[in-house]
Amino acid sequence: MGELDVRLVGAVGAGDADAVRGLVEAGADPDAVGADGLPVLCGAVTAFAVDVVRALVEAGADPDRVLPDGTTALLRAVEGGSPAVWEACTGARVRERLPEGERARLLEVARRWYEAGAEAELRRLTGVRGPARVEVVAEGEFGRVEEITLGGRTVRGGHGAVLTGLEWEFRILAPVDELMGRGTKHEYDGGDEEPVDRSAVRWALGRRESAETWLQVVEYRRHPSPAYRAFVAEFLRMGPYVWGSAAHAGWYEKELLALLPGWAEGEPDGGVLALVLGLFHEEGHPRAAEFGLRYAGHPDVRVRRGVPQLLDGSPDPGAWRAVRGLGRDPDSEVRRRVAEALDGGREEDREVMLALLGDEDPEVRAWAVNATGFWADRSPEIGEALWGQLDAEDGEARLDVAFTLARRNDPRTREAYERVGPLGPEYEGDHRLDGLWRWESRNEGESPSGV
Repeated sequence: MGELDVRLVGAVGAGDADAVRGLVEAGADPDAVGADGLPVLCGAVTAFAVDVVRALVEAGADPDRVLPDGTTALLRAVEGGSPAVWEACTGARVRERLPEGERARLLEVARRWYEAGAEAELRRLTGVRGPARVEVVAEGEFGRVEEITLGGRTVRGGHGAVLTGLEWEFRILAPVDELMGRGTKHEYDGGDEEPVDRSAVRWALGRRESAETWLQVVEYRRHPSPAYRAFVAEFLRMGPYVWGSAAHAGWYEKELLALLPGWAEGEPDGGVLALVLGLFHEEGHPRAAEFGLRYAGHPDVRVRRGVPQLLDGSPDPGAWRAVRGLGRDPDSEVRRRVAEALDGGREEDREVMLALLGDEDPEVRAWAVNATGFWADRSPEIGEALWGQLDAEDGEARLDVAFTLARRNDPRTREAYERVGPLGPEYEGDHRLDGLWRWESRNEGESPSGV
């Protein structure tokens, strides 16, 4: 083995994708064999080193090379249960590249792991009876998955996502009912990290761009389980990214706008209702303000959080009374959204915004500070409330206030920036620091673009 290959083995072991790319560009063999006698690609797959796997495959490492035990690196990636690793290992033109028998084997392995469950299948293979170590880990940019270690072997429980991906690559249209069960198998709280099986199924269904599939999925809005109904709402949110380019995008939009009112009126679960009302806003539904008013006093805070954006822009005085009323909501996120929605176009807004500028929650205060910078209302009460915030301990909060005072053309802007005090190097180039010179230029008779 040459020196470059030795260094490549070390770089793969260290998980250093940049070093791997540099070494293969310099001539290292991407199929180099490690100390275990296996191609380095296998080690990267086992370590869930996604970037390293991708670098090796892009450099020409063979994921289909048959190993002494009859497996391949790609098969090991399927067994490993990490959809990110599997995708990185797949390589180009996998459907055309693999013979039918190998495609069937990959599908069978993925399905076996998924249906048995990762921990149960790992126990069967290792024969270990003791407790497994199970933890939830990040997978990709926005996913999460269980990682199970037992008998010296570690796998991830994303086999449903891997199976879904394989089906799509091999152009197998699994029944919608089966996919819906797969996508709702794991609980999801609506946070930033989503179970990988769920996101994989949603995108697989969306990619079909089929009215028949769309109608079958949407029918699940009547399912007795809130998990299914929530999945439908998340599926419909994909519209602009999927159906916007489809030949029948107009049909999809028309059908969606027609079904939302009835769904909202009959939806008993607060979490799902919040998702449905979010669709009213995202789709610009003509009845958005009507439903915002209807649910302004809903007992579920998740519903109330969506109301200000539904009422934003409404000419109905009742809508703005409802928004101002929510400015006293016990939930800080509701109050934050009120601060975002108020535009100062009504005199009554001022009293609410003054309360939000003095809110106990710093996040609410920050949004209120920023919002007043766009207001036409230049009342001294708002200016004084902003000025009082320059006593904040947090330097970024003081910078926000100074920037907003500059936007409002407050005559004390220069002093406000002086009170911000020194900031760290991470603020170098921050656009808010430009607020002072823009204010000075404007008041010296120049007319630069707005602050």
